[in-house]
Amino acid sequence: MFRNFFERALLASNKFTILPVIFGLLGAIVLFIIASYDVLVIMADVWNYFFKGIHPENFHSDVVAVIVGAIDLYLMALVLYIFSFGIYELFISEIEALKESKQSKVLEVHSLDELKDKIGKVIIMVLIVNFFQRVLHANFTTPLEMTYLAASILALCLGLYFLHKGEH
Repeated sequence: MFRNFFERALLASNKFTILPVIFGLLGAIVLFIIASYDVLVIMADVWNYFFKGIHPENFHSDVVAVIVGAIDLYLMALVLYIFSFGIYELFISEIEALKESKQSKVLEVHSLDELKDKIGKVIIMVLIVNFFQRVLHANFTTPLEMTYLAASILALCLGLYFLHKGEH
């Protein structure tokens, strides 16, 4: 009797996985909004630069840094988005409309390993974009620092190559 009750309670607890789905989607929406706001603000600065004659110091590098930062936030939002869809499909219910549409195979998840792989690839892209964002703000003064930068970029390229090669 206790065993049956416990098993039913265990199965019913499956519904709590809706919490990471909801809050993952909310987090993704927040990141999408923040990144979009950052791009809108920089667009206003670009407008002022071209049409109002306001020429701040380091304008070009600041614009690139904000755009790269927005890309980083968009990618993190996509991690949460893919995570939310994957958890929903794995633990709550399959999304029939997703299966009927051919537009989004990236959101289809059939196993936890597949979800981890998809999220892992996006996280790697987040880390790469974050690396380049930090490089934009770095000051390289010695040839050794430039060598380290080149070696870092080479390591990233090799990592992406082997990651892509592993898919095939």
